[in-house]
Amino acid sequence: MSDSATPVTPAAFPPAFLWGSATSAYQIEGAVREDGRTPSIWDTFSHTPGKTAGGDTGDIANDHYHRYRDDVAMMADLGLDAYRFSISWPRVQPTGRGPAVQRGLDFYRKLVDELLEHGIKPAVTLYHWDLPQELEDAGGWPERDTAYRFAEYARIVGEALGDRVEQWITLNEPWCSAFLGYASGVHAPGRTDPVDSLRAAHHLNLAHGLGAKALRSVMPARNSVAISLNSSVVRPLSPGDPADLAAVRTIDDRANGIFHGPILKGAYPESLLESTSSLTDWSYVQDGDLELIHQPLDALGLNYYTPSLVSAADPDAKGPRADGHGESAHSPWPAADHVAFHQAPGERTEMGWAVDPTGLHDLIMRYTREAPGLPLYITENGAAYDDKPGADGTVHDPERIAYLHGHLSAVRRAITDGADVRGYYLWSLMDNFEWAYGYEKRFGAVYVDYATQVRTPKASALWYGRAARSGALPEPDGI
Repeated sequence: MSDSATPVTPAAFPPAFLWGSATSAYQIEGAVREDGRTPSIWDTFSHTPGKTAGGDTGDIANDHYHRYRDDVAMMADLGLDAYRFSISWPRVQPTGRGPAVQRGLDFYRKLVDELLEHGIKPAVTLYHWDLPQELEDAGGWPERDTAYRFAEYARIVGEALGDRVEQWITLNEPWCSAFLGYASGVHAPGRTDPVDSLRAAHHLNLAHGLGAKALRSVMPARNSVAISLNSSVVRPLSPGDPADLAAVRTIDDRANGIFHGPILKGAYPESLLESTSSLTDWSYVQDGDLELIHQPLDALGLNYYTPSLVSAADPDAKGPRADGHGESAHSPWPAADHVAFHQAPGERTEMGWAVDPTGLHDLIMRYTREAPGLPLYITENGAAYDDKPGADGTVHDPERIAYLHGHLSAVRRAITDGADVRGYYLWSLMDNFEWAYGYEKRFGAVYVDYATQVRTPKASALWYGRAARSGALPEPDGI
């Protein structure tokens, strides 16, 4: 092949490409009892002994509620042009019902104004797992009414911020809400009923559809409505083994098809309905639900960290389930005990997750095929490493720089291959409360000393800022 025929990946990203970072409310805000906020399921869960590492909670977290101006200035200093954050539902609507608490909404009004003043584009996620505890007490996501309560909440926030925020995301990673929260119990609310987890998944889908309609009823038509899915890249242990390929289909249905089926295509996969028939007849899917869920999207958010490697299970094999989603005697994969998960080879992050940028490229190209014409955003991507300040106070994290370089290169290659990827949100802006892992895992590009709340941009933050300013990837320094 001649040099002229060799595919070339351009060095630069498209000029309008958004370079952002992401956080979520419970992980950074703190101030859990201020200005009318009431407990969410994560307040309850984290205060339950044995549920989080070290008994850590989000009571203070990064104190972002009081330090948001400094945090926005830090983003601007780094050169970021977009910021994805979530709204705390119990801060805005403490019981999950009725009118808003204006003091709660005012915090987000001030945050949005601060971002816009610094030239940073806000992207709002309505739900990042912090269901008001009163709604959980009434049954939580397995109950249909929760979807209608979400639509009411979406309307409230859309009316308050829709004039200044153009990018909206209904739900973040509904798979985690449904299956880690209601099947394996490693996330709030900590329940372990596989049937309830499937009911929760459907009602989360319904909440997305109802929420999208509610947002569009109160916002300017120019605004974008999306959802962020942590769609799995599921690969067979033995690509030529029919049993392993069947295992891939089983997990793909539960990780991906259960959400993108109704959201993008208006139907659940028949193979999912059949393979879970021992648990449920899906009678909670009512007439008209699929049409409500199948709302037109303006964009799709993709969250990616690592691929999944599966095979048919050896009935004699014992040991923990290596799916990367925490330890529990209860599976987050309903009616899938015949599938085994395996550790993928190669380098790993502190989460034990394999570093594999090819999975991100594969994921982007899958949705480019399955939802042609739909703009894509990488709404989360990042890695946890054991970062510590050096003697001079600086934080060198060459592993994270290599991770970001590899994954952003995969995004750039996908764009070259025809994908319409319009932005990338690094997870996370700064170290924070990492759910059941407490403060043990550091995903941030900015180091946080939790005792003093001092923020120190790591080398990766400075590297990412150079990429954001130039629209091209610097060489991974020090590697």
